[in-house]
Amino acid sequence: MIKKIKRYFKYFYYIYYFIGMSKVNMALSRAAATSGLRKIDETDPLSWEFSGFSQSGGDGIIDFLTRKILNPNRYFIEIGANDGIENNTAWLAFARRYTGIMVDGNPKLSWRCKYLLSPLCQIDAINLFVDKDNIGVIKEKALYLNPDVFSLDIDGIDYYVVEAILNAGFKPKIIVVEYNSCFGPDMKVTIEYHEGIYEKREKGLLPGIYWGVSVNGWKTLLAKYGYKFLTVDSNGVDAFFINPKEFDSKFVSQLKEGLAFRNNFSTFWAFKTDWGKQFELIKDSPLVEIK
Repeated sequence: MIKKIKRYFKYFYYIYYFIGMSKVNMALSRAAATSGLRKIDETDPLSWEFSGFSQSGGDGIIDFLTRKILNPNRYFIEIGANDGIENNTAWLAFARRYTGIMVDGNPKLSWRCKYLLSPLCQIDAINLFVDKDNIGVIKEKALYLNPDVFSLDIDGIDYYVVEAILNAGFKPKIIVVEYNSCFGPDMKVTIEYHEGIYEKREKGLLPGIYWGVSVNGWKTLLAKYGYKFLTVDSNGVDAFFINPKEFDSKFVSQLKEGLAFRNNFSTFWAFKTDWGKQFELIKDSPLVEIK
């Protein structure tokens, strides 16, 4: 019986491995195709974009910026890393041979990350629903508190997790955070802190688009910690920030501010309308102003 179980496990592992490697090859091919179309202007963040593993042009922005860091440690931390392939740091792991931590709250996705990526890349896959009270788990595992890249995409209590990360002594050189475009370009807000937010959404106790932070909310929070806003990506998914002290001052001074805001392409497609009408669906849900 045990031998039969082991055989089945091995069989399914090979299936997952084949699927995973197919996704990796597709991502690398997409990256090669889109990166070759760029006309890079070192002062314009939008010209750096290309997409392989990331949802939008984040691979290109991150790739360009990491090459400009004065003292890189070639290390990243990503919270909300999915299966380790569809995220903001897989390009660094596969193409640039970075090491790092990939955290996800879904045990199946973390399992895929651990058993598919770890043999190929030097990745520490952690299964953890991150909240403001368990940052110590990540701090204990981290090799550096100043990783080249920190990325967060958890569609939930994002604001509180980033605030806790920074208050715990982390000082990433580049920060990439997903923003909720349904809050629009001007509001400085986040949702209330909810324990078990994902379960509440699944049970219909919270609206599906009630999550995260407005882009102006991120700008307000991260400015307090010395970060400079660069741009959002052209598909309205992530916002990009740098610690100016980690880059050449001439490079930083010449940077143009890219897009200040863009409707998220996925929610725009799903709702067939822009952020204003999307916000109508959650306007009565409690929000916290960021000051």
